[in-house]
Amino acid sequence: MKLDVNALKYLSKDDFRVLTAVEMGMRNHEIVPSELIARIASLKHGGTYKVLKNLLKHKLLHHDASKYDGFRLTYLGYDFLAIKTLVNRGVFSAVGRQIGVGKESDIFEVSNEDGTIMAMKLHRLGRVSFRAVKSKRDYLQNRSCSNWLYLSRLAALKEFSFMKALEDHDFPVPKALDCNRHCVIMSLVQGYPLVQVKEMQNPDIIFDTVISLIVRLAEHGLIHCDFNEFNIMIDDDEKVTMIDFPQMVSISHRNAQMYFDRDVECIFKFFRKRFKVTFELQSDEADGKDVNMDENESRPSFSSILPISGSLDKELAASGFSKKDQENLEKFIEGTSKDSDSSYEANTDDDSGVDEDDEPNDADIKKFESLSLKKQDSREEECDTVDTEQISSIASRSSEVQSASDEEKSDEESDPELAKRLGKQRRRAIASAHRRQHLTSRNSYKDKGGKSSQNSKIQKQLGAW
Repeated sequence: MKLDVNALKYLSKDDFRVLTAVEMGMRNHEIVPSELIARIASLKHGGTYKVLKNLLKHKLLHHDASKYDGFRLTYLGYDFLAIKTLVNRGVFSAVGRQIGVGKESDIFEVSNEDGTIMAMKLHRLGRVSFRAVKSKRDYLQNRSCSNWLYLSRLAALKEFSFMKALEDHDFPVPKALDCNRHCVIMSLVQGYPLVQVKEMQNPDIIFDTVISLIVRLAEHGLIHCDFNEFNIMIDDDEKVTMIDFPQMVSISHRNAQMYFDRDVECIFKFFRKRFKVTFELQSDEADGKDVNMDENESRPSFSSILPISGSLDKELAASGFSKKDQENLEKFIEGTSKDSDSSYEANTDDDSGVDEDDEPNDADIKKFESLSLKKQDSREEECDTVDTEQISSIASRSSEVQSASDEEKSDEESDPELAKRLGKQRRRAIASAHRRQHLTSRNSYKDKGGKSSQNSKIQKQLGAW
């Protein structure tokens, strides 16, 4: 969205109060309800809906009534909030022309009351040209929020912190002045992007300087990840300045070597095509001859880089350098724990330097298998004992029932009237049992694996016995 600051001077305090209320509501709402905006803004004389209508006219808000009546901030409204805050701080007082545009940001000229010109970078993540930022960058880390405005704020904060740290370690970067929301204010670099430069007096020296910057960054624990001709500025005196830092990662990142090799490849490829740079090295000082080397031999390798103590990835918590890595690094540097000393002494007694107990041998594997087999056999024996106990109990019950039935038969033979009554009771019991079977057949599937199914299995075993 194009930044037009002309509407900024016509906005009142109530307008900015409502904008701030929408921003606060977007912390836990994608679309902030109108009632919630009015409650947060709490204007003295009301009129929140009138202010919302005015902000909607200037395209500072977006209205959405698909599910409920609500609003959300646009990038222009977020720009106005950041600019208003920085102007109140006295960082700058005027906004000038646009001097750069990229897939993730827009850059404008700003000036303060003294007339000093600075650069204002507005991060605009979520453009159609680069919507894979959620998978390509690690701005969210462990957070669950995925709002584009929030991602832009995280990217600006990360770039500001990296720029400050690199400036303190004498890297050729712009001077970071202030940061608010998704806006970063920095000093203006008087130069041109390297991609716009067609001729140079000393391309070999510039090439060595750029490659040394990549190596020096890696020595401080950082990898640029986007080090190419678009992010390198060069002035008339051929002084190099590097820009664009939100995507930097630590050398502890799992893809650190790939990013390092990609940065080196970009520089080699550009200088070879644009300036026809040849990679030569004086191999024999006595002969004084220069021998053309292979590019692979002249390139810096990631494995040969020695990190410097007090790395920046640890200070800035760069991507890939976790808290666990920091603790392990501190333990390695201190080396004063008694456990580590005792383990070291025990390991130095062996020639191999490896403890034999750490790796399982064949005997241990066989012991483990025999133990597991014994456990399985013991479980099977327990199951068999339980089954035999249940079967014996059922057999004893069935014998008792048979003896009782024999006694009843002898009584029936002696008394005919008793036999008739018992016959009627049996027929009624059989009829009621049939009715119950028809009623409970619908829910019979619920008793699968229950007590009745287990008893039926045991009865089958008894019949086979």
